[in-house]
Amino acid sequence: MADPLTPVLVTGLPRSGTSWTGRMLAAGGELVYVNEPLNPQHPPGRCPGVLNAQVTHRFQYICPDNDEVWLPAFTDTVALRYRFPAELRRNRSPYDLARMVRYGTAFALGRLTGRRALLDDPFALFSAGWFAERLGCRVVVLLRDPVSFVGSWQRLGWTVYFHELLEQPLLVRDHPHLESLRPLVGCQDRIAKAVALWRAARTVAVDLAARHPGIRLVRYEELAADPLEGFRRLYGRLGLTWSARAEKRVSRACAAPVHTDGGGGFSWNGLSRTAYRPMDSRRALATAANRLSPEEIRRVRELASC
Repeated sequence: MADPLTPVLVTGLPRSGTSWTGRMLAAGGELVYVNEPLNPQHPPGRCPGVLNAQVTHRFQYICPDNDEVWLPAFTDTVALRYRFPAELRRNRSPYDLARMVRYGTAFALGRLTGRRALLDDPFALFSAGWFAERLGCRVVVLLRDPVSFVGSWQRLGWTVYFHELLEQPLLVRDHPHLESLRPLVGCQDRIAKAVALWRAARTVAVDLAARHPGIRLVRYEELAADPLEGFRRLYGRLGLTWSARAEKRVSRACAAPVHTDGGGGFSWNGLSRTAYRPMDSRRALATAANRLSPEEIRRVRELASC
């Protein structure tokens, strides 16, 4: 059983199911959901009330050698201490003020009721070891099948800019295999780049899980195929109570009609809405491969197995 205040981090590449998983874990009422504090776009990121530190890169790398600012900032976040003055100094639009009230209230109520923080943040993937070691987080890393992952990125028109990884020397030092991405800087082949990112992330995730007992790898497809059993086990591993309330909410959320990717999910451009929407998770698995042509699917499989 986890300590009552042990924070949880749900991470994995964007479009790997982190928001869905985070929302389902919060369904039991024991966690306060915090959306993407390391997203460099505002919103949902660049909100110092939630994280009082300056994010400069997608997949910002944090390790003991550079955590002078990050450690106190995230210590406040996982302790559910909202920094109202810092937020007001930077963000004062009506939306920002409404968001401040929402998060400030959630943090305060969470502290009063003994809830734990749940960080849903795909941009924390490469720093997951730091979250486990320095903050004591129980970490869930979502791994998604490469065809589904690439198809989702293709439908949304996303791409990745590898210079944002490679210009972080400590990241490359600690994960030297990322140097293999350098030839793809400036490449216009979005499928090749997405698969390369998927492979790099998988390598990092497997390595981190081998070195940190607090990091657990979870396959998105297995969770979506049997969400009730999958989340029941995950609740137990995270020290959460699999209650009748949690079961009812997960069951209802995972049996809703499937929605398309467009119009309101997570955005690489930083819309302050998560990718999570109620869905029929089993049916979503069956339709995921339809986003790519048979030729593209074969190519993704070949690149992923290189």
